[in-house]
Order: sequence, then structure tokens, then C-alpha cells
Amino acid sequence: MLRGATNIVIDDKGRWAMPKRYRAALIEQCQGHFVCTIDHQFCCLLLYPIDEWERIEAKLVRLSSLHPAERRLQRLLLGHASECELDAQGRILIPPTLRQYAQLANKIMVVGQLNKFEIWSTPLWQQQIEHDIDLQAKDMLESSPRLSELSL
Repeated sequence: MLRGATNIVIDDKGRWAMPKRYRAALIEQCQGHFVCTIDHQFCCLLLYPIDEWERIEAKLVRLSSLHPAERRLQRLLLGHASECELDAQGRILIPPTLRQYAQLANKIMVVGQLNKFEIWSTPLWQQQIEHDIDLQAKDMLESSPRLSELSL
């Protein structure tokens, strides 16, 4: 289960250390192999354990390359997908094109989303959280019938 937000330093080569609390489980789950791609809705990256990514690929392959919106989604997610793996020090290397897309430099936020991580630049993460809190306060119950049934 991938959850929680962690502030992490990313080096000049694009390497960052996976938080230790996840390493053993991820090595068992996916042998330290991941796929990183862009988030098509937000300026962040998505890092999937390889087994989770294979489920996403199975869904994407069923989309029609003749339908413009479906083709765009395939192009964005598959076209930016890059395989990554944990090195001996528990680090992951993010390719330059993906770092540029998400504006990653110096400090990043790695945010667990149960089956994947979101990877944000720290300033963009802070802006997004402020925006999300503001929107949630305004229309929490109006936006989704499922949210009105959710008891936290």
C-alpha cells in the first residue's frame, strides 16, 4: 500500500532515494522495477510498480487508435513511459524529459496513491494542495454522490 507524502532531494542527475519504508515491499512486489510517465491532467509524474503498469497497459491497448481522444491518451501515457529501477542504494533515476515536464529540481514530493506514486516539484505540490483544499471546501458534497456517502 503506497500512501503518505515525503519531501525528497533529487540530485543533478535526476536520482532520488525511495523512502526506506517502501523498499522491501516494492522489491517483493515488483523486484524494484517501475514505469514512470506523465500525468495527463496535472504537472506531475506517475511512478507505477511494473505489475501495476502492466494493468494500465492492458487498458490502454483496448482503446481505439482511430478515436482522437483515446489516441491522445495512449500517446501521452505510453509515449512518455520510461522504465526505471531501484539501484543498489535504493535510488530511482528519472529521465531528463520527464523531469522537465514536471519541473523537478532540488526537492520533490513523492506522494503515495495506493497503487502508484505521484512525483511533484515541491512548489507545484504546495500550490496544488492549496487549490485542492479550497475546491474541496467549496463543493465537497456537490461534486460526487459517492463523496456524500463517504464517512471519514
